[in-house]
Amino acid sequence: MIRRSIAAALVPAAALALAACGQTTTTNDSADQGGDDTQQAASSSGCDDVATSEGPVSLTDSYGRELELDAPAERVAVLEWQQTEDLLALCVNPVAVADVEGYSTWVTSEELPEGTTDVGTRGEPNLEALFGTNPDLVVVEAYTAEDEILKQLAKYDVPVLATKGADAADPIGNMRATFELIAQATGREERADEVLGELDAKLEEAKAALEDTDVAGTEFVYFDGWVDGANVAIRPFGQGSLMGELGEELGLVNAWEGEVDPAYGLGQTDIEGMTKVGDATFFHTGTVDPAGDVFAELEKSKVWKSIPAVAEGRSHAFPEGIWTFGGPSSASQVLDAYVDLLTQ
Repeated sequence: MIRRSIAAALVPAAALALAACGQTTTTNDSADQGGDDTQQAASSSGCDDVATSEGPVSLTDSYGRELELDAPAERVAVLEWQQTEDLLALCVNPVAVADVEGYSTWVTSEELPEGTTDVGTRGEPNLEALFGTNPDLVVVEAYTAEDEILKQLAKYDVPVLATKGADAADPIGNMRATFELIAQATGREERADEVLGELDAKLEEAKAALEDTDVAGTEFVYFDGWVDGANVAIRPFGQGSLMGELGEELGLVNAWEGEVDPAYGLGQTDIEGMTKVGDATFFHTGTVDPAGDVFAELEKSKVWKSIPAVAEGRSHAFPEGIWTFGGPSSASQVLDAYVDLLTQ
C-alpha cells in the first residue's frame, strides 16, 4: 500500500509502517504560476455564491502557533490530501498541491481543477515549485510543532498553517477541527458551517436508513493493505481510526482488538491475523494501489478464502476513490458506502 505524508516520512521506521497511506512517486517540478481563479471550485456543490469574511485573520493552529493574516488567504498551497479536499469543499482552488496524480487516484469527493500545479510528493515536496506559485498561505499536516517540514518552511516569508493529521482520541472531532481551521484562514466560516451541517444531516440520514434493518451491533473490520515482496501486509482500522469510528456511529461494532498506533488507530497484521476476528464482516478500500493489487493476492490464499466473511460473501469493497483519511466530503462518501453495502 502506498504510504503517506510529509510528517509520516519523518517519524521512526516502526511508526511509519503504521502511518496512513496514499502516496505515489510521480513528481512534477513545474513552477507554473497557475491562474488567479483561486476562489471558486467548480467540483463542490454550493459554490456559486460563497461568502468570504473580510479584514485581518488571527488564529491559533493545531499546535498552538499564532497565525496572523492581513486578510483571508486566497492563494493557498497545500501539502496533504485531506487539507486539499477541505479547501475544495470550501470553494477555494489551491494554487499548488503535492502529488496531484495520487490525489486524483485516491480522492474523488472533491475534484482538482485541471492544470493545478503539482509540487512533487508529499514526503519530499519541491519547495521552489511551491513558492513559485506565489502563495499567501501554505497548509501542511504535522505531528508536532517541531516537525522538520515546519522548520523548512520557516525559512520562507509565507505564513504556514499546521494542522493535525489525525488523533485516535477523537478522529471525527479532529477531522472537523481541521476543516474549521482552514475555513477560518480562508474566510469561509459560513461555507464550513454549511458543509458540516450537511455531514451531520448525512449521518442522521444514514442512521435512519439502517434503523429498520438487523445490522445494529454487527461486528466489522475495515482494512486495506499492500504487497511487500512475497508477503501480503494487511492494515486493520481499529479503535480511533476515522473509518472505524464512522462505522460505529452507524451502530456497528469494530471487531479489531489488536494494537493500533496513537494517531490513526491503524493496526498491522497478515492473513493469519485476520482469521482471529471471528464472524466479523469485512469492508475494504476499493481503490487499487498502482504499486500492486493486494486484493488479487488475497484471493490466491486458501486461508483467506476460509475466513467466514470471505467464504460467506460478507467481504465488501468500497467504491473506488473514497479517501479513508479525508475531510467532511470524504466522510459523507464513507457513510453512503456503509449504508449501500449493508442494505444491498
